[in-house]
Amino acid sequence: MRSRIGRITTPATALTLASAAVAFGLTGCAAEPDPDTVTVLNSATDTAEHEANQDFFDRCAEPLGMKVEQISVPADQVASKALRMASSDSLPDILELDGSELPQFAETDGLRPIEDVGVDTSGFSDSSTSLGSYDGVQYGVARSVNSLALIYNTELLAEAGLEPPTTWDELKTTAAALTEGDTYGMAFSASPNADGVYQFLPFFWSAGGDEAELDNGSGASALQLWKDLVDDGSASRSVVNWNQQDVNDQFISGRAAMMINGPWQVPVLSAQDDVDWAVSTIPVPEAGQDPVPPIGGTVMTVPKNDGHPEREENAGRILNCLNTEENQLAWGERVNNVPTLAGAAETYREENPKLAAFADLVLTARSRTAEVGTRWPVIGDALAGAFQSVLTGRSSPEDALNRAQQQATAGE
Repeated sequence: MRSRIGRITTPATALTLASAAVAFGLTGCAAEPDPDTVTVLNSATDTAEHEANQDFFDRCAEPLGMKVEQISVPADQVASKALRMASSDSLPDILELDGSELPQFAETDGLRPIEDVGVDTSGFSDSSTSLGSYDGVQYGVARSVNSLALIYNTELLAEAGLEPPTTWDELKTTAAALTEGDTYGMAFSASPNADGVYQFLPFFWSAGGDEAELDNGSGASALQLWKDLVDDGSASRSVVNWNQQDVNDQFISGRAAMMINGPWQVPVLSAQDDVDWAVSTIPVPEAGQDPVPPIGGTVMTVPKNDGHPEREENAGRILNCLNTEENQLAWGERVNNVPTLAGAAETYREENPKLAAFADLVLTARSRTAEVGTRWPVIGDALAGAFQSVLTGRSSPEDALNRAQQQATAGE
Protein backbone atom coordinates (compact mmCIF):
# COMPACT_ATOMS: atom_id res chain seq x y z
CA MET A 1 0.00 0.00 0.00
CA ARG A 2 1.29 3.41 -0.96
CA SER A 3 2.30 5.79 1.77
CA ARG A 4 2.78 9.48 1.14
CA ILE A 5 5.87 11.05 2.60
CA GLY A 6 5.23 14.53 1.34
CA ARG A 7 6.67 16.05 -1.77
CA ILE A 8 8.78 19.05 -2.62
CA THR A 9 6.26 21.60 -3.82
CA THR A 10 7.26 23.45 -6.95
CA PRO A 11 6.51 27.18 -7.14
CA ALA A 12 3.49 26.47 -9.35
CA THR A 13 2.15 23.87 -6.92
CA ALA A 14 2.83 26.17 -4.00
CA LEU A 15 0.73 28.81 -5.71
CA THR A 16 -2.04 26.27 -6.18
CA LEU A 17 -1.89 25.35 -2.51
CA ALA A 18 -2.02 28.99 -1.47
CA SER A 19 -4.93 29.62 -3.80
CA ALA A 20 -6.75 26.60 -2.43
CA ALA A 21 -6.26 27.84 1.10
CA VAL A 22 -7.44 31.34 0.25
CA ALA A 23 -10.46 29.84 -1.47
CA PHE A 24 -11.60 28.44 1.86
CA GLY A 25 -13.00 31.90 2.48
CA LEU A 26 -15.09 31.86 -0.67
CA THR A 27 -18.75 30.99 -0.75
CA GLY A 28 -21.00 29.76 -3.49
CA CYS A 29 -24.15 27.82 -4.03
CA ALA A 30 -24.44 24.13 -3.34
CA ALA A 31 -27.10 21.63 -2.44
CA GLU A 32 -27.65 21.18 1.27
CA PRO A 33 -25.51 18.19 2.33
CA ASP A 34 -26.93 15.15 4.08
CA PRO A 35 -26.24 15.81 7.79
CA ASP A 36 -25.68 12.10 8.41
CA THR A 37 -23.04 11.72 5.67
CA VAL A 38 -19.44 12.70 6.39
CA THR A 39 -17.42 13.44 3.26
CA VAL A 40 -13.67 12.90 3.16
CA LEU A 41 -11.34 14.34 0.52
CA ASN A 42 -8.15 12.28 0.30
CA SER A 43 -5.64 10.80 -2.14
CA ALA A 44 -6.63 7.15 -1.67
CA THR A 45 -6.96 6.43 -5.39
CA ASP A 46 -5.29 3.02 -5.10
CA THR A 47 -8.07 0.43 -4.86
CA ALA A 48 -6.58 -1.40 -1.89
CA GLU A 49 -5.94 1.85 -0.01
CA HIS A 50 -9.42 3.17 -0.78
CA GLU A 51 -11.06 -0.04 0.43
CA ALA A 52 -8.92 -0.14 3.57
CA ASN A 53 -9.93 3.41 4.41
CA GLN A 54 -13.60 2.61 3.81
CA ASP A 55 -13.45 -0.39 6.13
CA PHE A 56 -12.28 1.84 8.97
CA PHE A 57 -14.65 4.68 8.13
CA ASP A 58 -17.59 2.24 8.15
CA ARG A 59 -16.65 0.68 11.46
CA CYS A 60 -16.70 4.17 12.99
CA ALA A 61 -19.70 5.64 11.18
CA GLU A 62 -22.23 2.83 11.40
CA PRO A 63 -22.55 2.73 15.23
CA LEU A 64 -23.15 6.50 15.09
CA GLY A 65 -25.92 6.15 12.53
CA MET A 66 -23.80 7.85 9.88
CA LYS A 67 -21.97 6.97 6.71
CA VAL A 68 -18.72 8.20 5.20
CA GLU A 69 -18.13 8.93 1.54
CA GLN A 70 -14.60 9.28 0.17
CA ILE A 71 -13.70 11.66 -2.62
CA SER A 72 -10.30 10.38 -3.75
CA VAL A 73 -8.06 12.18 -6.22
CA PRO A 74 -4.34 11.84 -7.04
CA ALA A 75 -2.10 13.29 -4.37
CA ASP A 76 -0.98 16.25 -6.50
CA GLN A 77 -4.62 17.19 -7.14
CA VAL A 78 -5.90 17.33 -3.55
CA ALA A 79 -5.18 21.06 -3.25
CA SER A 80 -6.84 22.03 -6.53
CA LYS A 81 -9.83 19.84 -5.72
CA ALA A 82 -10.15 21.56 -2.35
CA LEU A 83 -10.06 24.91 -4.21
CA ARG A 84 -12.92 23.94 -6.48
CA MET A 85 -14.98 22.58 -3.61
CA ALA A 86 -14.39 25.73 -1.54
CA SER A 87 -15.43 28.03 -4.39
CA SER A 88 -18.73 26.15 -4.74
CA ASP A 89 -19.38 25.99 -0.98
CA SER A 90 -19.10 22.20 -1.01
CA LEU A 91 -16.08 21.62 1.18
CA PRO A 92 -15.61 18.12 2.59
CA ASP A 93 -16.14 17.49 6.27
CA ILE A 94 -12.66 15.97 6.57
CA LEU A 95 -9.70 17.02 4.44
CA GLU A 96 -6.73 14.64 4.51
CA LEU A 97 -3.48 16.38 3.67
CA ASP A 98 0.15 15.45 3.55
CA GLY A 99 1.73 16.89 6.68
CA SER A 100 3.93 19.19 4.58
CA GLU A 101 0.82 20.78 3.01
CA LEU A 102 -1.04 21.62 6.20
CA PRO A 103 0.62 25.03 6.80
CA GLN A 104 -0.59 26.28 3.41
CA PHE A 105 -4.19 25.79 4.50
CA ALA A 106 -3.88 26.64 8.19
CA GLU A 107 -2.18 29.96 7.45
CA THR A 108 -5.34 31.39 5.91
CA ASP A 109 -7.61 30.40 8.80
CA GLY A 110 -9.42 27.80 6.71
CA LEU A 111 -9.17 24.94 9.21
CA ARG A 112 -10.71 24.40 12.63
CA PRO A 113 -8.30 23.82 15.51
CA ILE A 114 -8.85 20.14 16.03
CA GLU A 115 -9.76 20.49 19.71
CA ASP A 116 -12.58 22.89 18.74
CA VAL A 117 -14.46 20.03 17.07
CA GLY A 118 -14.12 17.77 20.09
CA VAL A 119 -11.11 15.69 19.06
CA ASP A 120 -9.16 14.31 22.00
CA THR A 121 -5.51 15.17 21.38
CA SER A 122 -4.08 13.61 24.53
CA GLY A 123 -1.69 10.69 24.28
CA PHE A 124 -0.30 11.46 20.83
CA SER A 125 3.44 11.43 20.25
CA ASP A 126 5.12 14.82 20.12
CA SER A 127 6.34 14.21 16.59
CA SER A 128 2.87 13.41 15.26
CA THR A 129 1.40 16.43 17.06
CA SER A 130 4.01 18.59 15.37
CA LEU A 131 3.09 17.07 12.00
CA GLY A 132 -0.50 18.27 12.44
CA SER A 133 0.30 21.70 13.86
CA TYR A 134 0.98 25.16 12.53
CA ASP A 135 2.11 28.19 14.52
CA GLY A 136 1.55 26.38 17.79
CA VAL A 137 -2.02 25.26 17.04
CA GLN A 138 -2.99 21.68 16.20
CA TYR A 139 -5.20 21.49 13.13
CA GLY A 140 -4.85 17.84 12.16
CA VAL A 141 -4.39 14.37 13.57
CA ALA A 142 -2.33 11.56 12.08
CA ARG A 143 -3.52 8.07 12.96
CA SER A 144 -0.20 6.59 11.83
CA VAL A 145 3.15 7.92 10.69
CA ASN A 146 6.27 6.70 8.95
CA SER A 147 9.93 7.56 8.73
CA LEU A 148 13.19 6.12 7.44
CA ALA A 149 15.55 3.43 8.71
CA LEU A 150 18.57 1.41 7.61
CA ILE A 151 17.45 -1.82 5.97
CA TYR A 152 20.16 -4.41 5.45
CA ASN A 153 20.79 -7.81 3.88
CA THR A 154 21.30 -10.06 6.91
CA GLU A 155 23.10 -12.77 4.95
CA LEU A 156 25.69 -10.45 3.44
CA LEU A 157 26.49 -8.82 6.77
CA ALA A 158 26.74 -12.19 8.51
CA GLU A 159 29.08 -13.57 5.84
CA ALA A 160 31.32 -10.54 6.31
CA GLY A 161 31.19 -10.86 10.09
CA LEU A 162 29.69 -7.37 10.41
CA GLU A 163 27.01 -5.75 12.52
CA PRO A 164 24.67 -3.04 11.22
CA PRO A 165 26.52 0.29 11.42
CA THR A 166 25.36 2.81 14.00
CA THR A 167 27.74 5.72 13.31
CA TRP A 168 28.87 7.46 10.15
CA ASP A 169 32.38 6.06 10.42
CA GLU A 170 30.96 2.56 10.80
CA LEU A 171 28.64 3.20 7.86
CA LYS A 172 31.55 4.08 5.57
CA THR A 173 33.66 1.15 6.77
CA THR A 174 30.81 -1.35 6.54
CA ALA A 175 29.64 -0.11 3.14
CA ALA A 176 33.18 -0.39 1.77
CA ALA A 177 33.57 -3.94 3.13
CA LEU A 178 30.27 -5.03 1.58
CA THR A 179 31.04 -3.56 -1.84
CA GLU A 180 32.06 -6.38 -4.15
CA GLY A 181 31.40 -7.21 -7.78
CA ASP A 182 28.00 -5.90 -8.82
CA THR A 183 26.96 -5.23 -5.23
CA TYR A 184 27.35 -1.82 -3.63
CA GLY A 185 27.53 -1.59 0.12
CA MET A 186 25.01 1.23 0.37
CA ALA A 187 22.06 2.63 -1.57
CA PHE A 188 20.01 5.78 -1.03
CA SER A 189 17.95 8.21 -3.06
CA ALA A 190 19.53 11.52 -3.98
CA SER A 191 16.98 12.41 -6.66
CA PRO A 192 16.21 16.13 -7.04
CA ASN A 193 12.72 15.83 -5.59
CA ALA A 194 10.84 14.81 -2.43
CA ASP A 195 12.41 11.34 -2.26
CA GLY A 196 15.96 12.65 -2.24
CA VAL A 197 15.26 15.45 0.23
CA TYR A 198 13.42 13.09 2.57
CA GLN A 199 16.40 10.73 2.57
CA PHE A 200 18.93 13.52 3.08
CA LEU A 201 17.20 15.02 6.11
CA PRO A 202 18.20 12.31 8.66
CA PHE A 203 21.85 13.00 7.91
CA PHE A 204 21.44 16.77 7.66
CA TRP A 205 19.49 17.09 10.91
CA SER A 206 21.62 14.60 12.86
CA ALA A 207 24.66 16.68 11.93
CA GLY A 208 23.04 19.80 13.32
CA GLY A 209 21.82 21.19 10.02
CA ASP A 210 19.14 23.85 10.26
CA GLU A 211 16.52 24.25 7.53
CA ALA A 212 16.05 27.89 8.55
CA GLU A 213 19.78 28.58 8.20
CA LEU A 214 21.16 26.18 5.62
CA ASP A 215 24.60 27.79 5.64
CA ASN A 216 25.22 27.54 9.40
CA GLY A 217 28.09 25.14 8.68
CA SER A 218 26.75 22.05 10.41
CA GLY A 219 24.96 20.47 7.48
CA ALA A 220 28.04 20.36 5.27
CA SER A 221 29.30 17.20 6.95
CA ALA A 222 26.16 15.35 5.82
CA LEU A 223 26.85 16.33 2.22
CA GLN A 224 30.44 15.21 2.66
CA LEU A 225 29.28 11.83 3.96
CA TRP A 226 27.15 11.22 0.90
CA LYS A 227 29.97 12.40 -1.38
CA ASP A 228 32.47 10.10 0.37
CA LEU A 229 30.21 7.07 -0.09
CA VAL A 230 29.87 7.77 -3.81
CA ASP A 231 33.51 8.75 -4.40
CA ASP A 232 34.73 5.64 -2.56
CA GLY A 233 32.60 3.44 -4.78
CA SER A 234 30.52 2.22 -1.83
CA ALA A 235 27.40 3.76 -3.38
CA SER A 236 26.51 4.03 -7.04
CA ARG A 237 26.81 7.35 -8.84
CA SER A 238 23.31 6.64 -10.08
CA VAL A 239 21.87 7.59 -6.69
CA VAL A 240 21.29 11.08 -8.14
CA ASN A 241 18.64 9.53 -10.38
CA TRP A 242 17.09 6.95 -8.05
CA ASN A 243 13.82 7.45 -6.25
CA GLN A 244 13.00 5.37 -3.20
CA GLN A 245 11.42 2.61 -5.27
CA ASP A 246 14.55 2.38 -7.39
CA VAL A 247 16.61 2.02 -4.20
CA ASN A 248 14.39 -0.83 -3.06
CA ASP A 249 14.73 -2.50 -6.47
CA GLN A 250 18.52 -2.36 -6.15
CA PHE A 251 18.33 -3.94 -2.72
CA ILE A 252 16.04 -6.85 -3.54
CA SER A 253 18.03 -7.61 -6.71
CA GLY A 254 21.17 -8.02 -4.61
CA ARG A 255 22.91 -4.96 -6.02
CA ALA A 256 22.93 -3.18 -2.66
CA ALA A 257 23.72 -4.67 0.74
CA MET A 258 22.18 -1.83 2.74
CA MET A 259 19.72 0.94 1.96
CA ILE A 260 17.86 3.83 3.49
CA ASN A 261 14.12 3.35 3.04
CA GLY A 262 10.75 3.38 4.72
CA PRO A 263 8.02 0.97 5.84
CA TRP A 264 6.08 1.50 2.63
CA GLN A 265 8.56 -0.97 1.08
CA VAL A 266 7.66 -3.73 3.54
CA PRO A 267 4.97 -5.37 1.34
CA VAL A 268 7.47 -5.79 -1.52
CA LEU A 269 10.25 -6.90 0.79
CA SER A 270 7.99 -9.45 2.46
CA ALA A 271 6.71 -10.83 -0.85
CA GLN A 272 10.15 -11.81 -2.17
CA ASP A 273 12.32 -14.74 -1.10
CA ASP A 274 15.71 -13.78 -2.53
CA VAL A 275 16.93 -11.44 0.22
CA ASP A 276 16.68 -11.89 3.96
CA TRP A 277 16.37 -8.44 5.48
CA ALA A 278 16.19 -6.65 8.79
CA VAL A 279 15.75 -3.07 9.97
CA SER A 280 18.11 -0.99 12.08
CA THR A 281 18.41 2.61 13.17
CA ILE A 282 19.88 5.26 10.90
CA PRO A 283 23.59 5.83 11.62
CA VAL A 284 24.47 9.07 13.41
CA PRO A 285 27.64 11.19 13.38
CA GLU A 286 28.82 10.09 16.84
CA ALA A 287 27.96 7.15 19.09
CA GLY A 288 25.27 7.93 21.63
CA GLN A 289 23.43 10.51 19.52
CA ASP A 290 19.74 10.15 18.71
CA PRO A 291 18.92 9.95 15.01
CA VAL A 292 16.68 12.76 13.74
CA PRO A 293 14.75 11.48 10.72
CA PRO A 294 11.77 13.24 9.14
CA ILE A 295 8.29 12.18 10.11
CA GLY A 296 5.95 11.46 7.22
CA GLY A 297 2.32 10.70 6.67
CA THR A 298 -1.03 12.38 6.27
CA VAL A 299 -3.12 14.33 8.75
CA MET A 300 -6.89 14.58 8.88
CA THR A 301 -8.18 18.11 9.23
CA VAL A 302 -11.63 19.67 9.56
CA PRO A 303 -12.28 22.61 7.20
CA LYS A 304 -14.40 25.45 8.51
CA ASN A 305 -18.00 24.94 7.47
CA ASP A 306 -19.55 28.08 8.92
CA GLY A 307 -23.22 27.66 9.59
CA HIS A 308 -22.94 23.88 9.81
CA PRO A 309 -21.60 23.13 13.30
CA GLU A 310 -23.19 19.68 13.25
CA ARG A 311 -21.05 18.70 10.27
CA GLU A 312 -17.88 19.73 12.09
CA GLU A 313 -19.01 17.87 15.21
CA ASN A 314 -19.72 14.71 13.19
CA ALA A 315 -16.27 14.95 11.64
CA GLY A 316 -14.77 15.18 15.11
CA ARG A 317 -16.70 12.10 16.23
CA ILE A 318 -15.36 10.10 13.29
CA LEU A 319 -11.80 11.25 13.99
CA ASN A 320 -12.07 10.30 17.65
CA CYS A 321 -13.18 6.80 16.67
CA LEU A 322 -10.44 6.37 14.07
CA ASN A 323 -7.90 7.31 16.73
CA THR A 324 -8.75 4.89 19.47
CA GLU A 325 -5.78 2.69 20.39
CA GLU A 326 -7.53 -0.35 18.93
CA ASN A 327 -8.26 1.29 15.59
CA GLN A 328 -4.86 2.95 15.35
CA LEU A 329 -3.12 -0.35 15.96
CA ALA A 330 -5.25 -2.17 13.40
CA TRP A 331 -4.66 0.59 10.84
CA GLY A 332 -0.92 0.71 11.50
CA GLU A 333 -0.59 -3.02 10.98
CA ARG A 334 -2.62 -2.83 7.80
CA VAL A 335 -0.44 -0.13 6.23
CA ASN A 336 2.90 -0.93 7.96
CA ASN A 337 2.95 2.46 9.66
CA VAL A 338 3.47 3.31 13.32
CA PRO A 339 0.43 4.36 15.38
CA THR A 340 0.65 7.83 16.90
CA LEU A 341 -0.85 7.06 20.33
CA ALA A 342 1.91 6.04 22.71
CA GLY A 343 0.13 2.91 23.93
CA ALA A 344 -0.76 1.73 20.43
CA ALA A 345 2.79 2.40 19.22
CA GLU A 346 4.27 0.29 22.02
CA THR A 347 1.91 -2.58 21.23
CA TYR A 348 2.79 -2.26 17.56
CA ARG A 349 6.47 -2.46 18.45
CA GLU A 350 5.96 -5.59 20.51
CA GLU A 351 3.79 -7.32 17.94
CA ASN A 352 5.97 -6.38 14.95
CA PRO A 353 9.54 -6.86 16.20
CA LYS A 354 10.97 -6.84 12.70
CA LEU A 355 9.74 -3.25 12.31
CA ALA A 356 10.58 -2.14 15.85
CA ALA A 357 13.27 0.24 14.59
CA PHE A 358 10.64 2.30 12.81
CA ALA A 359 8.62 2.58 16.02
CA ASP A 360 11.74 3.84 17.80
CA LEU A 361 12.75 6.26 15.07
CA VAL A 362 9.42 8.09 14.88
CA LEU A 363 9.88 9.09 18.53
CA THR A 364 12.80 11.37 17.60
CA ALA A 365 11.52 12.29 14.13
CA ARG A 366 10.80 15.87 13.13
CA SER A 367 8.23 17.56 10.94
CA ARG A 368 9.68 19.27 7.89
CA THR A 369 7.45 22.31 8.35
CA ALA A 370 7.65 22.72 12.15
CA GLU A 371 10.34 25.40 12.00
CA VAL A 372 9.80 27.03 8.61
CA GLY A 373 6.07 26.55 7.97
CA THR A 374 4.97 27.61 4.51
CA ARG A 375 8.59 28.26 3.46
CA TRP A 376 9.33 24.53 3.34
CA PRO A 377 8.69 24.05 -0.42
CA VAL A 378 11.39 26.57 -1.37
CA ILE A 379 13.81 25.21 1.23
CA GLY A 380 13.25 21.64 0.04
CA ASP A 381 14.08 22.71 -3.51
CA ALA A 382 17.24 24.42 -2.27
CA LEU A 383 18.41 21.33 -0.38
CA ALA A 384 17.82 19.16 -3.43
CA GLY A 385 19.97 21.47 -5.51
CA ALA A 386 22.72 21.34 -2.89
CA PHE A 387 23.19 17.58 -2.75
CA GLN A 388 22.79 17.21 -6.50
CA SER A 389 25.53 19.80 -7.01
CA VAL A 390 27.90 18.09 -4.56
CA LEU A 391 27.34 14.55 -5.81
CA THR A 392 27.88 15.54 -9.42
CA GLY A 393 31.12 17.32 -8.55
CA ARG A 394 29.98 20.86 -9.31
CA SER A 395 30.32 22.27 -5.79
CA SER A 396 31.91 21.73 -2.42
CA PRO A 397 29.48 21.05 0.45
CA GLU A 398 30.04 24.51 1.94
CA ASP A 399 29.53 26.35 -1.35
CA ALA A 400 26.45 24.29 -2.15
CA LEU A 401 24.77 25.16 1.15
CA ASN A 402 25.72 28.83 0.84
CA ARG A 403 23.96 28.95 -2.52
CA ALA A 404 21.05 26.97 -1.11
CA GLN A 405 20.57 29.57 1.61
CA GLN A 406 20.61 32.34 -0.97
CA GLN A 407 18.02 30.46 -3.01
CA ALA A 408 15.84 29.80 0.02
CA THR A 409 15.80 33.45 1.07
CA ALA A 410 15.58 35.10 -2.35
CA GLY A 411 12.72 37.58 -2.46
CA GLU A 412 12.27 37.82 1.29
